[in-house]
Amino acid sequence: MSEPSRFDRGHTDDLMSFLTAGPSPYHAVAATAERLEKAGFRQVAETDAWDGTSGGKYVVRGGAIVAWYVPEGAAAHTPFRIVGAHTDSPNLRVKPLPDSGSHGWRQVAVEIYGGPLLNSWLDRDLGLAGRLTLRDGSTRLVNIDRPLLRVPQLAIHLDRAVSSEGLKLDKQRHLQPVWGLGDDVRDGDLIAFLEQESGLTAGEVTGWDLMVHSVEPPAYLGRDRDLLAGPRMDNLLSVHAAVAALTAVAGPDLPYIPVLAAFDHEENGSQSDTGADGPLLGGVLERSVFARGGSYEDKARAFAGTVCLSSDTGHAVHPNYAERHDPTHHPRINGGPILKVNVNNRYATDGSGRAVFAAACERAGVPFQSFVSNNSMPCGTTIGPITAARHGIRTVDIGVAILSMHSARELCGADDPFLLANTLVAFLEG
Repeated sequence: MSEPSRFDRGHTDDLMSFLTAGPSPYHAVAATAERLEKAGFRQVAETDAWDGTSGGKYVVRGGAIVAWYVPEGAAAHTPFRIVGAHTDSPNLRVKPLPDSGSHGWRQVAVEIYGGPLLNSWLDRDLGLAGRLTLRDGSTRLVNIDRPLLRVPQLAIHLDRAVSSEGLKLDKQRHLQPVWGLGDDVRDGDLIAFLEQESGLTAGEVTGWDLMVHSVEPPAYLGRDRDLLAGPRMDNLLSVHAAVAALTAVAGPDLPYIPVLAAFDHEENGSQSDTGADGPLLGGVLERSVFARGGSYEDKARAFAGTVCLSSDTGHAVHPNYAERHDPTHHPRINGGPILKVNVNNRYATDGSGRAVFAAACERAGVPFQSFVSNNSMPCGTTIGPITAARHGIRTVDIGVAILSMHSARELCGADDPFLLANTLVAFLEG
């Protein structure tokens, strides 16, 4: 270990606050921007002309944020070191006509976003958060972080086979949350409620992007408090580690330009103007080169020397389902970050990328583990292959091993978040 670790268990304490502050991608971006501002970064608008001055800058677009630090005197062809992550998580999202109900119940109509573990949303106290668009075109964040909604499960007396045959949920009929009583369901009730909660006048909201979230706060778990349970670790854990690392390394002597790219819509394919398959990252990197007086040749040189760590959660070996994992690759909780490999390019890691990651872990004094899927099971994917293919950037897939991925409440090791953050510092410093 070349130097003491910058982050310890206090980093995990701070992660808990970050998870609570990010019930939607828009809130996660706002929390990230707040941390960047405190570290001296300044927001730049995409509609403005950019200058080539040194220092920390960031761009916000909806539920995505890209931040970077230009060292003093950095050449136009200076390569980037990127940590990529995503701000969205699988959940239930409010439909365009949200007011619903029957048989004396008032309900909110929701649609399934991504691939959530549906049963994890049952019988859980849920809040409502997201973005409101106002009549003048501006936006307002809203967060009802108290028990407001609930998706009630059918009692076992009315489904005697549930324990022997498994729970069967119809996505349309069985996942609509209740939020009150009454036979007179009226269009506009939910939005009127949110206008009142947000201090807005009636009829001021004309658009919305809303989603439910568990209001149970993150918590340490276990005899030795060596586990952490909480929502949206996939993938706010990586966003939090990346912004901590970026603000820690920002300084004048960096050989690379460190970058945080936190995208939206990873959970449904990344194909949007704020997703990894959109133009956001490439546009920011190109404009950074050109703002420093660079040419197309400088941009090509910079991209050719750039490396991206695609940081996302992965699967720790499950003690009750060990047969679902590869028999020789068993990532353990608190065993350090994982290197994710798939020869069919569901992950972007290759041998040269492994060497980059291994070197960063060695400099940070952090152990790492390898993950591959069981050959008999399909492998998930990340923003890694998309980033590599879209921008021609060498990309390595890494992350933290967790249990209960895509649950409303996931589980990780209490030490792994700061082990990841220390690794990202070493990677960004080069």
